[in-house]
Amino acid sequence: MKFVEKSGKSVEEALRLALIELEATREQVEIEVLEEGSKGFLGLGAKETRIRVSKKNSVIDIAKYFLMSVLKEMNIQADIEAELADDVLSISMAGDDMAILIGKRGQTLDSLQYLVSLVVNKDRDHYLRVVLDTENYRAKRKETLEALAEKLAAKVRKSRKNVILEPMNPYERRIIHSALQNNPNVSTKSEGDEPYRKVVIYYDYKKNKVN
Repeated sequence: MKFVEKSGKSVEEALRLALIELEATREQVEIEVLEEGSKGFLGLGAKETRIRVSKKNSVIDIAKYFLMSVLKEMNIQADIEAELADDVLSISMAGDDMAILIGKRGQTLDSLQYLVSLVVNKDRDHYLRVVLDTENYRAKRKETLEALAEKLAAKVRKSRKNVILEPMNPYERRIIHSALQNNPNVSTKSEGDEPYRKVVIYYDYKKNKVN
């Protein structure tokens, strides 16, 4: 953490000087009193209060530092950009070896995302959702899953037989459910336990009675 040491007639005076130099607010720093001030006797021997003020690392700094440490161990170089908005921490990585970070069906990327989430949410009062992406994989995967959902829904409508998809993480299951929630012929449900929970697409006779 970046820190400065300042002196003043009081903690508040020293803190004000430190906040100006750190370009921070009171909520963004930690304060350590190094030496208590004293008025002395009849003004003689007076000592100023001395404090050390440290700027707390932001969740973006924490996430970036953690990811950089992991990538270093993997011998992968990447540029990392992050943005925090509406309790969602969006992180994007760019480099030459991003396919390694994506892994089979995004499993490596999902694992990294889970680890970053654990790190940034440690000791937090409010949960932050972490979205880790590279090479626009998330958007491409979403399009692929939506197309798959429509294709399998047509198959179920024609055959009247359930289709069970491969195990997916909660985020990808939500994509399938959302893609077919307004389908006039089929419905979806999830079955099984994590990490093998699967989406089932089935012919919905109740919907078709209405239609």
